[in-house]
Amino acid sequence: MRYKLTFVVGLAIGYVLGTRAGREKYEQLRKSARQFSQNPAVRNAAETAAHTGREVAGKALHTVSDKVGDRMPESVAERVRSLKERSQGGGEDEWGTSNT
Repeated sequence: MRYKLTFVVGLAIGYVLGTRAGREKYEQLRKSARQFSQNPAVRNAAETAAHTGREVAGKALHTVSDKVGDRMPESVAERVRSLKERSQGGGEDEWGTSNT
């Protein structure tokens, strides 16, 4: 309950401060955020982090499925198989975009 109360108080303070700052300040922050996210160094770092995360997740998936595969309930085993097939199926996600 304490954490919910802290969250709600923080949300209220953020709302009040945000409304006092006004639309102009919001647009300025939005422009800065867009410039930051379009910076090539930031984009490369984000892509590298995403790629590394996918590699680690894939290794963990294979390790877990190899060690626990026969002892898992069938519903979990089927989900692991589908994830394994998806990771081996190529570099595209379910929307047809590249994961790399």
